Amino acid sequence: MAMAALRGPAGRFRWRVRAVPGGARGAAGQQCYDLLVIGGGSGGLACAKEAAQLGKKVAVVDYVEPSPRGTRWGLGGTCVNVGCIPKKLMHQAALLGGSLHDASHFGWEVAQPVRHDWRKMAEAVQNYVKSLNWGHRVQLQDRKVKYFNFKASFVNKHTVCGVSKGGKEALLSAEHIVIATGGRPRYPTHIEGALEYGITSDDIFWLKESPGRTLVVGASYVALECAGFLTGLGLDTTVMMRSVPLRTFDQQMASLVTNHMASHGTRFLRGCIPLKVERLSDGQLQVTWVDLASDRKDTGTFDTVLWAVGRVPETGSLNLEKAGVRTSPDSQKILVDAQEATSIPHIYAIGDVAEGRPELTPTAIMAGRLLAQRLCGQSSDLMDYDNVPTTVFTPLEYGCVGLSEEEAVARHGEDSVEVYHAYYKPLEFTVPERDASQCYIKMVCLREPPRLVLGLHFLGPNAGEVTQGFALGIKCGASYEQVMRTVGIHPTCAEEVVKLRISKRSGLDPTVTGC
Repeated sequence: MAMAALRGPAGRFRWRVRAVPGGARGAAGQQCYDLLVIGGGSGGLACAKEAAQLGKKVAVVDYVEPSPRGTRWGLGGTCVNVGCIPKKLMHQAALLGGSLHDASHFGWEVAQPVRHDWRKMAEAVQNYVKSLNWGHRVQLQDRKVKYFNFKASFVNKHTVCGVSKGGKEALLSAEHIVIATGGRPRYPTHIEGALEYGITSDDIFWLKESPGRTLVVGASYVALECAGFLTGLGLDTTVMMRSVPLRTFDQQMASLVTNHMASHGTRFLRGCIPLKVERLSDGQLQVTWVDLASDRKDTGTFDTVLWAVGRVPETGSLNLEKAGVRTSPDSQKILVDAQEATSIPHIYAIGDVAEGRPELTPTAIMAGRLLAQRLCGQSSDLMDYDNVPTTVFTPLEYGCVGLSEEEAVARHGEDSVEVYHAYYKPLEFTVPERDASQCYIKMVCLREPPRLVLGLHFLGPNAGEVTQGFALGIKCGASYEQVMRTVGIHPTCAEEVVKLRISKRSGLDPTVTGC
């Protein structure tokens, strides 16, 4: 017998007991759960803990395959181990370097030259990440969630086979299964030497020694964030981009991001693709690339080559076909509906592994919690993927929520869109005479009253903190007039948002000259 959940009124689930052939109590020794979560990242853990707190018998199966370079990590998924957390900490380390340069202007006597110790930083960051790994283990234990450090694959629609590192197997069955396996960095294996000599974001945060002179290949936010903090830590850093940076973001903002990086020491090879990577006798890596416009080949030597050319979902080893779960033929991500359900109604997918979902930790967490609440009959709320705020943690941070200018024009037509914008200078930049030429804000609105805000884009210090606050208003349907009637907090960068009076259409100079 097993607990089954049926959709009742308003999309709620109600649990009843029924027998499941080969399912919750199939073979002898098979372990049975109300909910089985495959994947111990942010979304999977959130879903598991929420369901357990609501009284369900829950298990989590998680296993991390080492990267091609052999990097391993613990429970918590990409964000905790090789994503948001170590990235933000190393970004902060780089920002502190900039603050040390500013300090003398404010009267601090800082001994020169200021040097950075990669080993010390890396050890501190890695120790903190390990504390989070342990914290997740403790939280699962406290909520009586069974944790299996197993590699999972489907046996049938209700049963998963888990294999431990030592080869031990276990059969786990559940009435409902959530797939939250996320993704891993893509290696361009068609490029000679890419796999043998390159690293990815799976490795950069776990390096014991400084990566030295680094070539970052890619134009994604991962590429630019890594290149940004490497430059900020004093390392010679080059970014090789085939086409445009931050393709899915507002392109005016993306240009300002890369312009700022270029003016602060990051080199860019635009319109170029690598052809091969070779190791020289002195241990350095020689990269050969081609300029796509001129067809001219060139070479350069680096200590590290970091690939940041996209991610692939962790679906290949799950044996999804045995459960009947369908994937996109293009992305290999799992196809889901608004309920996060796959082609098999009792199997769900959340987070980066699901087709059409933002690859963002907070969306996976909220989707996981809401799914658990629906499965337990506590709510009928669905995850709303519109107006999700995010921030790119480049040296000058870029926060955004809602539509880009290009998306707004495509959706509503150029004549129906009004863009209010301003260049501004943060007060913190004035005394040390920092360059503020890329500090910029724009608000994308419908032109007709009440001028609904479609998107907000902020480039400057603490962009994530600024964007998070305004995201609530935009989520609630704020109009341009309501934003303009909001009293700013002085003196802050955020107050510049509520002072946007110049529209692009007017052609007037949008530079803010004072308070």
